[in-house]
Amino acid sequence: MNYRFFIGIFMIMALVPLLVIGSFSYWIDPLWSFSHKHAYNDVQAVIDERQQKVNELYFGKPDYDTLLIGSSRTTYVPADQFKDMKVYNFSASDLSFLEYRPMIEFAQQQNDRPFERIILGVDFFKSSIYQSENAVDLAPYIQTAEEPFYRWKNLISLDVLDYSKRNYEWSKENARKALRQYNRENIAEAKVFEQATIEKETKAKIQKFRTEFYGEHYKYDPRLKEELLAIQEAYPNAELIVFTTPISTPLYEALIEEGNFDDYKRWLARY
Repeated sequence: MNYRFFIGIFMIMALVPLLVIGSFSYWIDPLWSFSHKHAYNDVQAVIDERQQKVNELYFGKPDYDTLLIGSSRTTYVPADQFKDMKVYNFSASDLSFLEYRPMIEFAQQQNDRPFERIILGVDFFKSSIYQSENAVDLAPYIQTAEEPFYRWKNLISLDVLDYSKRNYEWSKENARKALRQYNRENIAEAKVFEQATIEKETKAKIQKFRTEFYGEHYKYDPRLKEELLAIQEAYPNAELIVFTTPISTPLYEALIEEGNFDDYKRWLARY
């Protein structure tokens, strides 16, 4: 009897911490595997946008009429500001146009109805061969979400617990702590910087574009138009809307100075 009693006590002592950890991580839901929302999980840090958004589509009950996809610039487009549209923003950082089709296919498989329209944000520098080759394969993210008990196992992960603590603190403060963070409506917000920091970061970004993306580093990838035509053919009943993402005046001037204005005009003419 005593042996069984002590075994029972030991099991309870082992299970209680796991139950507490799992309950807290479930409550905050940093990997977007559940759909509940409240005041203490309304600020969500970016852990891995692709995995988080795959989880949200896979485990949720998506019912949208419009799909929006683009790179980090498009993540900031507020889906709730589209008039008479129910939009899901599937955009992710450093997205290649070669990711459009697999992302559309997955989102359509999860959505309760065919998309009425597909909106694609395209970036000039991402139309380069050197950039398009960096496409991220969506399949591993989908396979991760499909793993047996995936979202339940995560609840007792110490890493997920750390993410949960961070989201809880940020939500409690209602603070913008990260370069990009989300609310539970999948709306991204940018961190607000001091003007001096903005000017410093802008100069660094322009220099990066000069040395990595513009000039001789840019070579148009003809597969972009092929991909857009393939999407149009695969979804003939959906309206395909392509928009060019904003570019700041200093960045545009750098593009011209590096000799890419003709490339820019040809790129625009592709649409």
